[in-house]
Amino acid sequence: MSPAREPVSCAAEHAGKIPPQWNPDECGDGGGRWGKRCPSESSWRPGVVLGAKKAGPHDTNTPSPSAPKGFNPPRPPKNPSDCLTSPSVLQKLGKADETRDAAFEEMVANFNKQMTEGTKLQKDLKAYVAAVKTMHDASRRLQDCLADMYEPDWFGKEEMDALAEDTDTLWLDYHQNITDKSLITMDTYLAQFPDIKARIAKRDRKMVDFDSARHHFSSLQKGKKKDEAKIAKPAALLEMAAPSWAQGLISAHQVAQTNLSYNQAEEDLGRAQKIFEELNVELQDELPGLWDNRVGVYVNTFQGLAGQQEKFHREMSKLSQNLNDIMTKLEEQRQLKKDGTAAAKTGDGAKSEEANHSDSASSPPKSAVTNGSDGELPPGFIYKVKAIHDYAATDGDELELKMGDVVLVMAFDNPDEQDDGWLLGVKESHWVQNKDTSAKGVFPENFTQKV
Repeated sequence: MSPAREPVSCAAEHAGKIPPQWNPDECGDGGGRWGKRCPSESSWRPGVVLGAKKAGPHDTNTPSPSAPKGFNPPRPPKNPSDCLTSPSVLQKLGKADETRDAAFEEMVANFNKQMTEGTKLQKDLKAYVAAVKTMHDASRRLQDCLADMYEPDWFGKEEMDALAEDTDTLWLDYHQNITDKSLITMDTYLAQFPDIKARIAKRDRKMVDFDSARHHFSSLQKGKKKDEAKIAKPAALLEMAAPSWAQGLISAHQVAQTNLSYNQAEEDLGRAQKIFEELNVELQDELPGLWDNRVGVYVNTFQGLAGQQEKFHREMSKLSQNLNDIMTKLEEQRQLKKDGTAAAKTGDGAKSEEANHSDSASSPPKSAVTNGSDGELPPGFIYKVKAIHDYAATDGDELELKMGDVVLVMAFDNPDEQDDGWLLGVKESHWVQNKDTSAKGVFPENFTQKV
């Protein structure tokens, strides 16, 4: 039993006269903490005691002159977050001896980059497919509008209806193909990333568990020898008070308790290590393959997209050419005027001045046409024209012109063969020299001027 302690007055405390048996819990304020106001000294403040200098602002951990020798009041941490980074906390969290794997960290960085790039590509592909669907709808409305305006007696009414149907089918196939072969492929590729990401997070958690168990087991290994030394020298009050025959039992119990904790920690370490290594090995085998696989996915995606684009534009080009041909024939139908010898053709537009001039050229007045008996003019002569531009013949039945050439215009043997804006004639110089029409040919009327 320790000797009884004598009460200590606050006056003796503040005067620095503290007996060896001083107990801070027996101070008059009941709290036993330095710096609290004492009931018997209402004017006493922290750092201000009898016969002592005032403590500076940085002397928060300096004991008061009236404190017992060897007593230092606890100082609160300046930053509460320091408690979270203390070695003991980090060790409990498994961070003090954290397992670091630079190669695996690089794999995870590549995985995150791959997932980000794939997600962006998927988003842009969806925007492209949506744009194709919008273009399809706009093309369908345009074709429907043309079909509604196209009158039954216009040229190529049935062809126009079939063309509108083929165009709509081509857009529909294109939209479906790029959805199946590009977008769905990318969706399937990205579907595996959430599971892998979850397993990476689980692997990180199990690594923390493994590090914590490893640190705990290491601590028990270091403390086991110390515990055995303590058990060999019984100094506890319980052992001293127990009879000699019981001291052996107490020591054996303590040894068994220590061994039990040690064995439990070893089992926990083995279990944590097994779970961590299984996840770690699995991911290390899978992540490099996934990283290399991205190239093949990108190649297949864009090759499929390029192939569908090439096929679509090739087929659309044919349909566009067909549409252009129908519109050209419709314009010819509008401008063509039949004479008495031409086959009947329908039209809905007024005849242009140029068409009238062509018809008059195909039906020359009898007074202007000579029979060629006088040998001065070729048969079927109508009038003369003069070339105002050079014209290079592009076909065997065309007449090549140089600016200034005089041409004798002749009537076509068959008026139906005459194309709008084209004339038949022979150069005057050739006729004067050879008196034959073997060099006659067709030429554009707008390259000449009547004389």
